[in-house]
Amino acid sequence: MSTTTRRTTTEVLEGIDLGGEVILITGGSTGLGFETARALGAAGASVMITARTEEKGEDAIARLRALVPTGDFSYEILELGSLDSVRAAATDIRRRLPRIDVLIANAGIMAVPFGRTEDGFELQFGTNHLGHFVLIGRLLPSLLLASPSRIVLLSSAGHGMGDIIWDDPNFAGTEYSKMEAYGQSKTANILHAVELERRHGPRGIHAVAVHPGMVATELGRHFTAEDFADIAARAAAAAKASKPARRGTKGGSSGGGLDLVQPDVGAATTVWAATAAELEGRGGLYLADCAEATAAPYATDPDAAARLWALSEDLVGETFA
Repeated sequence: MSTTTRRTTTEVLEGIDLGGEVILITGGSTGLGFETARALGAAGASVMITARTEEKGEDAIARLRALVPTGDFSYEILELGSLDSVRAAATDIRRRLPRIDVLIANAGIMAVPFGRTEDGFELQFGTNHLGHFVLIGRLLPSLLLASPSRIVLLSSAGHGMGDIIWDDPNFAGTEYSKMEAYGQSKTANILHAVELERRHGPRGIHAVAVHPGMVATELGRHFTAEDFADIAARAAAAAKASKPARRGTKGGSSGGGLDLVQPDVGAATTVWAATAAELEGRGGLYLADCAEATAAPYATDPDAAARLWALSEDLVGETFA
């Protein structure tokens, strides 16, 4: 991220009234999701977050209401690593939120040791992509009812660390690399946005992917000093290989930097993606620093996006029209 283009969530939302907007944010109990919820709630939106447990949900809502006493906040329990939980949450969310103006797929994990989800998927691919794939697919009717609506998927410049491992996305036989697995999951987030836009953009549901920067949150709690050195080298290489697609009024970047920012800066591009008038009617984009940016070619290839959709449907055993 460029030091000259950093904006905060408060600056992005200055003068914007979100009264009447219904926004769903996954993973809103801490970090970027919590700050995103706070900022959008302070601007007048009705915000539902998801949390992994009732305790985390209750605690987050209490903290949000303390910060925004006039805010309208609620929560839903969601464990992205369990498709049973995802499907149950989607059913309840549709009951509680017949209309969703903005869905922000914020929740995720990063560079974790090898593990599998409840359904047997590699932990990062299963949590960061497949869980959201099913959730979004099942919530499309609520997004359609609110059309024009938006889907914001949190990706990362870390997508440069790995393309989709098409013949072994769940590392059944491939030697596990937590960085490559993370990169694969973040590439999947961008491809998901590309295919969502192709399928549903004409119906008024527009999807984008966002790079928030390297943010000082608990997301990187599994990182070692060697991991930070590794991701710094990979991010620098990815930044050198790609340039911004188009600069906004404040500038844009490919999002290759490693310097840590605070959540109110890290969440700014998410908030901008959810509300910016200049993005109205547009999607299939990769955003960083509150502007359009360039992702790796394999992450925006429409054929790869369609292929990932088909693979994802096959893996979860569910199709979405």
